[in-house]
Amino acid sequence: MCRNIKPLNNLAPPATPDEVSDAALQYVRKIAGTRKPSQANQEAFDQAVEEITASTRKLLASLVTNAPPRDREVEAAKARARYQARMDRAS
Repeated sequence: MCRNIKPLNNLAPPATPDEVSDAALQYVRKIAGTRKPSQANQEAFDQAVEEITASTRKLLASLVTNAPPRDREVEAAKARARYQARMDRAS
């Protein structure tokens, strides 16, 4: 999985529309193998981002969980710790 795509389900506060769009954009970039499509592919690229954004919103709205929402600050601290551990191993 692309490291830039973050889990968006069951967060407190919930994922924002921008976060959902950003995740869709990252996904399409990964699949397409490019950050910026050519002019010939721009329309298809943009359409894919829109469709995946809509599907992701629908998915997030329909998911059900009994777990308490994850605190964003706690999750961010865990991510920073994982990053630091990777950097320490690389050194």
